[in-house]
Amino acid sequence: MEQGRAEEFDGFVAARWSALFHLSRLLVGGDSHRAEDLLQESLVKLWFVWPKIADEAPEAYVRTVLARAAARSARRRWWGERPVEQLPDLPQAGDLSAGVAERSLLETALAQLSPQQRAAVVLRYYQDLSEKQVAEVLGCPVGTARSHASRGVARLRRILADAIEPVE
Repeated sequence: MEQGRAEEFDGFVAARWSALFHLSRLLVGGDSHRAEDLLQESLVKLWFVWPKIADEAPEAYVRTVLARAAARSARRRWWGERPVEQLPDLPQAGDLSAGVAERSLLETALAQLSPQQRAAVVLRYYQDLSEKQVAEVLGCPVGTARSHASRGVARLRRILADAIEPVE
């Protein structure tokens, strides 16, 4: 790849890393380590097609690769250790802001959806893509994408309603 194209790629990655990482994290159910691995794999794929994609829609390409890779990786069973954000022996921090608590609750609820539902909900409502664009990213008919999103939102509502109700 010529020097100018390589600099364009570096600029794209630097400018969009944060947003793409957040999307990846939502697609894998909140696991930051898996999200970063998934994003790096997707950016490697983008690197190989950068000369063709650079002038068109590189972010749409990465979003498609991320959504499909997240769904594919969710089908694989993991038998090893899973990294966690907090050690179980540590006391919980008592001063969490409401925003962080809500985001954490939403990420936990998203993690309980099927990979297809999670991808459809995140792409439709977080990325604000149209139903047609979601269907293209997921590689399915528009009706299927609409169904995944609808069922995902309904399940999220049930999960969040159960989580918010006071426990007696």
